Amino acid sequence: MASENDHDFDRTIATFAHPRYELMASGQVFDGEDEVRRYFVTSRSAFPDQHNENAVLHQLDAGVLAEFDLVGTHLGPLAGAEPTGRPFRARMAALFLFEDGGVGITCERVYYDAGTILRQLGLGS
Repeated sequence: MASENDHDFDRTIATFAHPRYELMASGQVFDGEDEVRRYFVTSRSAFPDQHNENAVLHQLDAGVLAEFDLVGTHLGPLAGAEPTGRPFRARMAALFLFEDGGVGITCERVYYDAGTILRQLGLGS
């Protein structure tokens, strides 16, 4: 999570045995290094200051559950919506699943309420 805050995506991807992000609220899946890098470029273009705060980690048998605040400002295009310049803060949970043996991450599955973010950006009711 620190490497994502630092926008050091090479370091982030190096933690994966197989890079995969699943965004549960939108149903988007980014599978493989190229798609995960595209996710980083797209999300950080819309929210260049995006970062996480207040992370609490819980160790599980086959992974780690992270609870955190995702924070950012809408400064670039987002799914056809022009930048609003508005900030957001949303509590999220991410499940980091590990390969057998617990060495490399095989998936980051992120749970969040998209409506909370869209309302703060002035894009939803």
